[in-house]
Amino acid sequence: MTLSTTPRFDLTEAERALLPTDDEVEAYAEHGWYLTRKLFSDAEIDELVEATERYYAGERSRSLPQRPPKLAYWQPADGPVQRHNDYVHYESDPIARILGKPLLGAVAARLAQAEEIRVFQSTLILKPPIAAEPSNVVPWHFDKHYWASCSSSKMLTAFIPFHDCDEEMGTITMVDGSHRWKEIGREDSMTKHFAERDKADLERVLAENAEYNNAEVRKIPMIIPKGHLSFHHCRTYHGSGANQSDRPRRAVSLHLQDGANEYRRFELSNGTAASYNHDVLVRSLPDGRPDYADPAYCPVLWNNRSANV
Repeated sequence: MTLSTTPRFDLTEAERALLPTDDEVEAYAEHGWYLTRKLFSDAEIDELVEATERYYAGERSRSLPQRPPKLAYWQPADGPVQRHNDYVHYESDPIARILGKPLLGAVAARLAQAEEIRVFQSTLILKPPIAAEPSNVVPWHFDKHYWASCSSSKMLTAFIPFHDCDEEMGTITMVDGSHRWKEIGREDSMTKHFAERDKADLERVLAENAEYNNAEVRKIPMIIPKGHLSFHHCRTYHGSGANQSDRPRRAVSLHLQDGANEYRRFELSNGTAASYNHDVLVRSLPDGRPDYADPAYCPVLWNNRSANV
């Protein structure tokens, strides 16, 4: 399954006007996050909402051939907690078709200064309108910790809300410039997803790393109108607060990799290697490594060599 069936990635003149400017690319490199212009029409977002409603009701274009060990996969029996569903781009063609808009990939390529952008993972998210629900609070973390088996330091994430998204709804919040910090060592526990970590411990990690870098923890909530989205660098600390509104906060986190990214062995202190869910799903390379360019799970969103820009 691929998000795009055409060999070329074309933008209209109007779409090219929506790409980040040189100054905005520089600002992303400095701050570690970027707010886009309106990349999706209201009709496209409404179609995405409808497709995800059908997904929650059980509609699948295909199912994963096996369940990876750390799969996030909300089911109705889990109740009114924050919902996370990985691999929606694989399991739902209607969702994949909208997420595969070439403009999104072109913006990511500009920000990452990469020739090619592929999907790495997609997670459908819903925060119920329950202010006191503990799972709604996402503690401070950065994504590269969970991608220790990836060779690239250019990976980035598009956060795509399905509506106007603000602080009341618990929007994603960035720690400005934190992608440029140096870390104090690295514990094996940091390769665990934030859902497996103690929130207070992650607050400690953020504070200690800021102090180590003589940096201020400057938190910037992303105020995102419908059809717009935010991007953040794979090493940018981010999190989100409770949904205090009267409606669900709905979004997709679309994790992206540049074309040069590949599996690399990252050894933990016990001698075993860090892994990712892809490792039991994607095809193998001739040397036996998992292929993070497997088009079934990691389709190409953009390639400058096949583009008209």
